[in-house]
Amino acid sequence: MKPNDSKQFDLHPVDPRRLATLCGQFDEHLKMVEKRLNVTIGRRGHHFRVQGEPDHVAAAVEVIRHLYRETEATDDISPDTVHLFIRETGLERLPEDVPYDEGAVTVIKTPKLTAKPRGRNQQKYVHNIRTHDINFGIGPAGTGKTWLAVACAVEALREEQVKRILLVRPAVEAGEKLGFLPGDLAQKVDPYLRPLYDALYEMLGFDQVTRLIEKSVIEIAPLAFMRGRTLNNAFIILDESQNTTREQMKMFLTRIGFGSTAVITGDTTQVDLPRGQHSGLIHAASVLGKVPGIGFTRFDARDVVRHPLVQRIVEAYDAFDDGGMPTP
Repeated sequence: MKPNDSKQFDLHPVDPRRLATLCGQFDEHLKMVEKRLNVTIGRRGHHFRVQGEPDHVAAAVEVIRHLYRETEATDDISPDTVHLFIRETGLERLPEDVPYDEGAVTVIKTPKLTAKPRGRNQQKYVHNIRTHDINFGIGPAGTGKTWLAVACAVEALREEQVKRILLVRPAVEAGEKLGFLPGDLAQKVDPYLRPLYDALYEMLGFDQVTRLIEKSVIEIAPLAFMRGRTLNNAFIILDESQNTTREQMKMFLTRIGFGSTAVITGDTTQVDLPRGQHSGLIHAASVLGKVPGIGFTRFDARDVVRHPLVQRIVEAYDAFDDGGMPTP
């Protein structure tokens, strides 16, 4: 293991505007350098101190100096620019799984309630959401996948870890046809997004949710609206993802930008896609299952937190699908 090094330096000329541009809102640019180069950055005014392995410290110092030179000509440095400078160092740290501490007490705090995940899988799920940029929650209905993801999103927004929340669902009918519903496309898919609204109302209150939607801090949209976008500094939840196609899933995953967290939830036993189309969730679980930095949590009937009969229903269907007969 390489020894730690420490480097102190000043940025000149001293210019508060340029320093603010360099650091980014809530120091987001410095945090990106810290995370991606595995260093610690301290700052007091124009005086900086970087700590870490010697080669990473040297790289971080060079990135900060390069970025400061950029501020001479612009008042806005994008996360993409920071990313490119970090990539050029050749020392970018690959994502690593953060060990899960089973003895830790996990609590999610939202303005209207405090949630405590139940059982090992729910606690591991929340741990993964907090430590992975992309996280999959796969399992039957009633296991808290969507509700806990929304709670984590609200908590992240409240703590200013993200600037906005995007809640996304594929507009695939479970036996019904969208064309027979009244209104435009947004109104047609609104019923499919209702569970997401309900979770938000429970955690933030109706008035607050309405205000945040009006300000576009919270956006609720069908998956088709995501094409062509890059989503930075956002908490994005793709719900009912078993009803995405392979192409849609890839499109969604490649929308995720810097400073964002994505949670993809779904139940692989309830695919409503037309016959012959393959589920993007099932495909993604196979393709991405061993990719570093992507978390997977798999729930089963024991994790159901709805009416006790729901757990028995899930178990009965599982037994039938496995070729056995449900226990009377």
